[in-house]
Amino acid sequence: MPTEDTTDLKLIPFRPELGETFQRINEQWISAMFQMEPSDKQLLANPQSAIVDIGGHIWFVEHRTRGVIGTAAIIPRRDGDFELTKMGVLEDARDLGVGAFLLEAVLKEVQRLQVANLFLLTSSKCEAAIHLYRKHGFQDDAEIMDTYAKSYARCNVAMRWFPSGS
Repeated sequence: MPTEDTTDLKLIPFRPELGETFQRINEQWISAMFQMEPSDKQLLANPQSAIVDIGGHIWFVEHRTRGVIGTAAIIPRRDGDFELTKMGVLEDARDLGVGAFLLEAVLKEVQRLQVANLFLLTSSKCEAAIHLYRKHGFQDDAEIMDTYAKSYARCNVAMRWFPSGS
């Protein structure tokens, strides 16, 4: 249950000076649950070139008093597909409703950008995240699993987003 009002939160776009923050937030949750994979390290060390410069987007959640506490990205893949990836919230901010705020805000941005096909890859160990994704219109997808899951050793869940009303 969120302990603070989400009016304390705002979505902000990537700026180069936030690259280290993107890396720190993601390394925290990945290292706590899994091992950092080479693809993680490459992406997190170079978010500008690995995401933004190829047409992707990175967003952050900024808290009024705590500063930047969460992040998420979308990366273009083949045939107009975009992957929602590297969505994380700092451990000490996880009870504030940040994950839901972040996902809802990113999905609004995805609609604004007219992304036709959004998917994500995750692990069944990420139960809370999977519940959040399902609540917001993501559904398991075997085709996405077959096409993209080999990107991460930890991936055993692939989901595609179906916006409400589609």
